[in-house]
Amino acid sequence: MSKDFVTAMDSNARKTPRRVAFITRRVSAQVKVTDEETVQTFPEVLFRAAVAIEVLAIGLVTMALLFNAPLEGIADPSHTPNPAKAPWYFLGLQEMLHYFPPVVAGVLVPGLVVMALIVIPYFNINIEAEGLFLKDRQKRLRIFYIATLALLIFLLAFHVYVAFVPTVIVAVFMIVAAQSSPQSSSSSRRYLASKPLSYWIMTWFLFELIVLTAIGTFFRGPGWSWVWPWRS
Repeated sequence: MSKDFVTAMDSNARKTPRRVAFITRRVSAQVKVTDEETVQTFPEVLFRAAVAIEVLAIGLVTMALLFNAPLEGIADPSHTPNPAKAPWYFLGLQEMLHYFPPVVAGVLVPGLVVMALIVIPYFNINIEAEGLFLKDRQKRLRIFYIATLALLIFLLAFHVYVAFVPTVIVAVFMIVAAQSSPQSSSSSRRYLASKPLSYWIMTWFLFELIVLTAIGTFFRGPGWSWVWPWRS
């Protein structure tokens, strides 16, 4: 094919890839493509999102009809409630303030979470990533043991037992995943073996968030002391 530019009046870039084309009012500057066999679309995702929204709406309406909102009395500036609890979505941070210095629990940890939410989209994340321990198993196991041991020692040093227990539980499941393979006879082992690092980090984060929020909601009394929810 000649490498010289040619003058033509055409809208098919495949027919004349190197050209100077004069586009008139009656000719659109488009590229005609006829060999695309599939079109990228996600109808099943939209359907699942619609079902999830409907189920969530029904659940919220049902809860609103069956239960009253846990509202307290009118605010009194001369009387501070004890304990003074934050909204439920901040109780995890308030629970962390019980163990860590304010700079760590109120600034460093939330700042790192926000920074991660900003930075992560710029990474090349493979949604179909393979299991964490399916490649370089021994090397990744050593890194996992060192990181987990360091985190557990850190939590024990600050006496954060409420976060220590969920960390141990997630670590046990990761060890089971490391001892499993996609060819395991058990479906649960095959499921754990196929999960990538992002899955385990998100699972640990959500587990910690749920536990800290639940403890701050039901197990904290006057002076942020530990109380059992069934005892007044």
